[in-house]
Amino acid sequence: MIFHEGFYYYCESKNHQRNIMIRKSRTIAGVGQDPAVCVWSAPAAGRNANAIWAPELHRLGNRWFIYYAADDGRNKNHRMWVLESQGDDPLGKYHCRGEIQTGGWSIDGTVFTQADGRMFFIWSGWPGRRNGQQNLYIAPMQDPLTLAGPRMLLCTPDRPWERSAMPICEGPQVLQRNGNLFIVYSASGSWTPDYCLGLLHNPTGDVMNPAAWQKHGPVFQKTEHVWGVGHCSFVKSLCQTEDWIIYHSKSALQHGWKDRDVHAKRFTWTPEGLPDFGTPPPRGPAISPTLAKPAGSCLIPIAA
Repeated sequence: MIFHEGFYYYCESKNHQRNIMIRKSRTIAGVGQDPAVCVWSAPAAGRNANAIWAPELHRLGNRWFIYYAADDGRNKNHRMWVLESQGDDPLGKYHCRGEIQTGGWSIDGTVFTQADGRMFFIWSGWPGRRNGQQNLYIAPMQDPLTLAGPRMLLCTPDRPWERSAMPICEGPQVLQRNGNLFIVYSASGSWTPDYCLGLLHNPTGDVMNPAAWQKHGPVFQKTEHVWGVGHCSFVKSLCQTEDWIIYHSKSALQHGWKDRDVHAKRFTWTPEGLPDFGTPPPRGPAISPTLAKPAGSCLIPIAA
């Protein structure tokens, strides 16, 4: 989810239809009530025809870009791809500009721009050619379509809370505040109740220096009543004074992906300047989309 010129936009994939959809609303909770617009459909065959995962909407320059993962029907061929809008409307049509050359298996790509205008791409990838571990990598970007250098290892799943079912770091999302750069990422198997969030903190701005990143975690994790919290994004409230985290959680303790739905929660900051996500609130009914300024937390129902 992103906020742009008074509206919230939520980008999602429909794997059984192989479509990428965007929802639009004046409020965070209202996003779940929007019928969604299909902005792109995968080709019938080819290297980006299947398993359309985790699309992200970004405005870079005067165009909209959607970064998504896809394969040809075989997971080992998952790569990052990018769509570019044909105009200035985020709900308009997009065309595929091709694959992001990450150097191997990759999913969950995101892009961020520093104050000096330099762009960087962050994603989850295999260290080699076989499944079994996912690391986070970073590379500078020449433009929204092209990496400007080889990938650099940013984070490996070396903590116990990152290794439930499989050692995984994925779903990176960027927060920037008061000169500090944060990458909030998902850890452990996404199909498990132990899926959680970790945090990388860089106070120096030297993003291509592995020693400049400090790991914290888990910073958001399951409770007795809520499980599998992960793969987040961040938005401001309508008044632009509150910080909100958008995330999904599981409704059952068994392994799987089909029981996940999307939630939103306000978060704060510690005296040391780190994000404080607290604990996920118990599951509850959806908040009315007519609320202009929701408080506390809300469930955002996303159509199956």
